[in-house]
Amino acid sequence: MEATVGDGTRYVIEMAPAWSAPLGLDRGVAVSGPVGLRALGRWRLFRYEVRCWADGTIPDRSYAVGGPVVLTTDRMKSQALVSSVRDVPSLTWGRNVGAVSDMWNSNSVVSWLLVMADMTVDGVVPPQGGWAPGWRAGIALATSRRHDSN
Repeated sequence: MEATVGDGTRYVIEMAPAWSAPLGLDRGVAVSGPVGLRALGRWRLFRYEVRCWADGTIPDRSYAVGGPVVLTTDRMKSQALVSSVRDVPSLTWGRNVGAVSDMWNSNSVVSWLLVMADMTVDGVVPPQGGWAPGWRAGIALATSRRHDSN
């Protein structure tokens, strides 16, 4: 996901394995969480990172199905989205989230951020023939959190 904020800075936001980038490289790590089982998260091999880095790159972008989807040109909403990254829950990747019975993953992070930034997720669908496991988990969790804070 990419977001351009008020001053024109472009941020890349992604969820990726903690081991997928060299140690010491500033990848804008905002949140880290376990993969599979919480106890396994003690080892870097079983950890993910949610990254938010200015002018970052998405290494596998060329493999994305379909073209980019612009959800907003409102830079204030983009700023709200970027500001919410540090608040992404560090749930266990691949595990179901509550009563939704949908697993926590990168799709969950994207939908969670969109809802938290007060952006509509209605009508946001995967490319034809695709699917987005985890999407409902992020929406449910963010909706609940927004409801609790009001």
